[in-house]
Amino acid sequence: MTSWPPLKIGHLEMNLIQGGMGVGISGEKLASAVAEEGGAGIIASVGLGLSKGYFQDALESAQKRGDFNDLNGGERRKLLDEIYAGANSDALRDEIIKARSKTNGVIGVNIMQALTDYPSLIKTAVAENVDLIICGAKIIRDLPKYIRGKKNPPLLVPIASNERVAGFFVDTWSNLGHKPDAIVFEGPKAGGHLGYDEKQLADPDFVSNGLERILPEIINVVGPDIPVIAAGGIYTGQDIYNILKLGAAGVQMATRFVTTHECDAHDRFKQAYIDAKPKDIVIIKSPVGMPGRAIKNKFVEDTYREKKRIPFACQYKCLIPCSPTESNYCIANALINAQRGNMEQGFAFCGTNAWRATEIVSVKDVFNSLEREYNEACKA
Repeated sequence: MTSWPPLKIGHLEMNLIQGGMGVGISGEKLASAVAEEGGAGIIASVGLGLSKGYFQDALESAQKRGDFNDLNGGERRKLLDEIYAGANSDALRDEIIKARSKTNGVIGVNIMQALTDYPSLIKTAVAENVDLIICGAKIIRDLPKYIRGKKNPPLLVPIASNERVAGFFVDTWSNLGHKPDAIVFEGPKAGGHLGYDEKQLADPDFVSNGLERILPEIINVVGPDIPVIAAGGIYTGQDIYNILKLGAAGVQMATRFVTTHECDAHDRFKQAYIDAKPKDIVIIKSPVGMPGRAIKNKFVEDTYREKKRIPFACQYKCLIPCSPTESNYCIANALINAQRGNMEQGFAFCGTNAWRATEIVSVKDVFNSLEREYNEACKA
């Protein structure tokens, strides 16, 4: 374990939580490496069946068998949805099994409720006995029902962006007989899709101080029995020191783990972080209707700034809020392309500190650096 106080959630103890990053950025390789260093390694479930090729294989098998013969439009859509959900669940199951084979540490999954196959992914995670499930991207009302009656179920950790949402989880889940085991408070410096509006994210003061300003309010709302984990913009041991001093039970970090050898992304994806300058980190509006933080490249300029449309056919409706007819590109395709290193046809989500990456190192190196930085902060 590390010098800073351990994060305790229920029966689990860890030094930090590695944030879930999709599509395919935090898979079994990164998660197992983090777990081996005493952290909670988190597998991002979004789009796994697509990024790992499970969906295409299942679709081709169904076509060869003639499963689509004589189906009308509605029946065809239903079968495609079943193939898509099955492929994602199979891919998630395999990622969990692979991670478990490499470590006895804490392994969890990140599952967005905005996913159309959210229920099947939750059921898969529960069946595979993951240690914890982290959920975000919508107001999550029903997660506790999936573990009702289960022996040794995973711990449930929703993501909140303000004290109102955090309080909702406590009140609503209490009525279902299971309060959140912890809450991740994701501040405005985080990467990927964000729980804030564009006006808030355009306010430098809100972005700079939002985490520190809102964190005490969330801790007060949820009470002393539910650990609050701070996330978004936490990059160094000094950051960990500062956040713990404010009362957080622990931290979640994602961006710093991208430029590691074990990260599941292509080296060109990692290089985008290393090459980025502060001015390259921008807010875009995703096809799902939410703002997101990403590294600016030609794809971002073309699709977001220039509003160019990249034609696509949606075989799978992966995100509930997405409207393919109104979107000028498919975000699933863009993120899968980037994960595979095709940055010309995709882009990298990131946190505000992505520009601070200078080289690709090991996960162990990251923890050693965090340890040194934290100890220096304590001495100071």
